[in-house]
Amino acid sequence: MKLFVLGATGRTGHQFIDQAIEHGHDVTAFVREQKKLIRTPQLEIIEGDLYDIDSLTEAMHGHDAVVSCLGTDLSDPDFLASVTDKLVPAMKTNGISRVVYLASAGIDNEIPGLAGKAITFMLRKPLRDHRGAVDLWRNSSFDYTIVRPMQLTDGPRTSTYRTAIDEVPENGKHISRADVAQFMLHAIEEEEHVRESVGLAY
Repeated sequence: MKLFVLGATGRTGHQFIDQAIEHGHDVTAFVREQKKLIRTPQLEIIEGDLYDIDSLTEAMHGHDAVVSCLGTDLSDPDFLASVTDKLVPAMKTNGISRVVYLASAGIDNEIPGLAGKAITFMLRKPLRDHRGAVDLWRNSSFDYTIVRPMQLTDGPRTSTYRTAIDEVPENGKHISRADVAQFMLHAIEEEEHVRESVGLAY
């Protein structure tokens, strides 16, 4: 497959690209700056403006799926929702229906207990931005998968983690970025969790 990746310079994005190439896929990283990535035969790097529909549409041509590993932007509280608003028409123009979107646990107030309330309050601004983007996917006709990990770590890929549809795994606290990337890639390869929102944790 040919995969179009946003947020490729982030830590989860790096993990996703490495694993996708390991599985033999061709990857296009659409980035603001190329300096953090090294071009290889399986990795094309395109510098562009995420707010520019024309640039996104042109760069996205010929891909099978879109993967967003973008994080929030402190300088723009509506960054993710704004980018998603540009992705929707770009994908439609290119006839791409599959998208996997990395959000965060807590976007639906689904983390139980006092700890959940505290986390949701502390992260209320980034969670609100993620929620705005996720609402756009949920209200679309795309074959989306929303990925909601608990606290991300830089631990190794274990291939052993738990999932929960519309909830979070019971007593789950954290998960490595490597395992999150593995789940995202597997969802694309196996066409699993289509139009579902999945919580991840160990």
